[in-house]
Amino acid sequence: MRLDDFEGVARERLDRGAFDYIAGGAADELTLADNVRAWRHWRLRPRVLVGAAEVDTSAHLLGAPVAMPVAVAPVAFQHIAHPVAEIGSARAAARRRTLFCLSTMSSCSLEAVASAATEAGDGPRWFQLYVHQDRGRSADLVRRAEAAGYSAIVVTVDFPVAGRRERDHRNRFPYPTRFGNFAIPASAETASPVPAVGAFNDASLSWSDLAWLRGLSSLPLVIKGILTAEDARLGVENGAAGIIVSNHGGRQLDRAVASAEALPEVVDAVAGRAEIYVDGGIRRGADVLTALAMGARGVLVGRPIAFALATAGENGVARSLDLLAAEISTDMALLGISRLDQLTPNHIRRAGG
Repeated sequence: MRLDDFEGVARERLDRGAFDYIAGGAADELTLADNVRAWRHWRLRPRVLVGAAEVDTSAHLLGAPVAMPVAVAPVAFQHIAHPVAEIGSARAAARRRTLFCLSTMSSCSLEAVASAATEAGDGPRWFQLYVHQDRGRSADLVRRAEAAGYSAIVVTVDFPVAGRRERDHRNRFPYPTRFGNFAIPASAETASPVPAVGAFNDASLSWSDLAWLRGLSSLPLVIKGILTAEDARLGVENGAAGIIVSNHGGRQLDRAVASAEALPEVVDAVAGRAEIYVDGGIRRGADVLTALAMGARGVLVGRPIAFALATAGENGVARSLDLLAAEISTDMALLGISRLDQLTPNHIRRAGG
């Protein structure tokens, strides 16, 4: 079995609207497809006879130990995939000592997710933040996240307005009925999810607001949605401890550059001043190792985890993480490394280059 297999099962189990909400991208979905394709443009350069009998996939993400450098990405409204929603995903990640990132737009409250994850295991948790027009609501979410044991705030910066997700428009996909962290705004009750979320996000958010965000808690700030060297430098200059190279899974600006294509210039611009992560199109252990060889500290995986949740709830998510862990371990041994810190740019090259 491989990670992509969950998508076919999820397609059969979910209604059309729910499946398309998870699977779909913006406009012509070119970036959605490019995200997967771009990783496959890279090839690995294995070394042999270097002694890789014992392979260690563990890593540290913002100082927290994890079993592998793969995090569960923030995915909104997970109850549409399975009734256990984010509680099931977080428990699975904790059981596997893997980082879990909770969405602002989760179906379950951040406190309930934290409690369930703590009972299940030893994985760290981050909280993803959309900054609302009501800044007080955002400040309250950050304080609640810190009190509940989340170890970083991940502010999403590529959602000033909603992208045009045409599958949702065609399906007339309704606004979710479960809303974990705050009440459904009255103006959004009859809207579809993406325009409604965009309607109460603060489109005026700017670099100058990061000082305010950092001042809300003692937690490190990670900026999600960076695709250029220019913005990566600004992120570091404004106090980001981490940068997530991301195009929102191809769900916002179609024809935006693929994450794998953007990663090298971000790595060069940051020059070790912050930890770099990447999401979008990660489907294989080889993708993870390629990202790390480029200079990423870790990767985040979204859609495949949601499809695994739809397939078998908490155990499906755990199984998806096991698949990635096994691939990473096998590929490390075949690549000729026993620890992830042995990866260098010399282990990869562009196909045809």
